Amino acid sequence: MNETKNKPPRCPVCKGEGAVKYNPFCSKRCADVDLSRWIGGGYRIPTDEHPIGVADDDEIM
Repeated sequence: MNETKNKPPRCPVCKGEGAVKYNPFCSKRCADVDLSRWIGGGYRIPTDEHPIGVADDDEIM
């Protein structure tokens, strides 16, 4: 009845069974992949705003 209460969550990277040690990830590798996505801007929400310090007429590369 309450079996899902004791199960660790699924890993958000590989969808494998999560591990308590790396909660909510299944391994250090998946935790590092997620961190890399954050650092690299992979989870950025697209906007029309310019980064701080960039004028409207400056070209963004």
